[in-house]
Amino acid sequence: MDCFLCKKNFREIDFRETPFLKRYISSLGKIRPKERTGLCSYHQRHMAKAIKRARHLGLLSATSK
Repeated sequence: MDCFLCKKNFREIDFRETPFLKRYISSLGKIRPKERTGLCSYHQRHMAKAIKRARHLGLLSATSK
């Protein structure tokens, strides 16, 4: 399975794009694993970092609502 972000030539994942980040969070508020998201290791690490950064700044909820 090919990485969606590699196909679209994404180099950086912006932590301010919360609707995009929410697609990679489960209903319980956990970050989905790469087997589930279909991302490569590089993009999965950067996605997790962006989600954590957005949570820290209060852009995303740390728990589900």
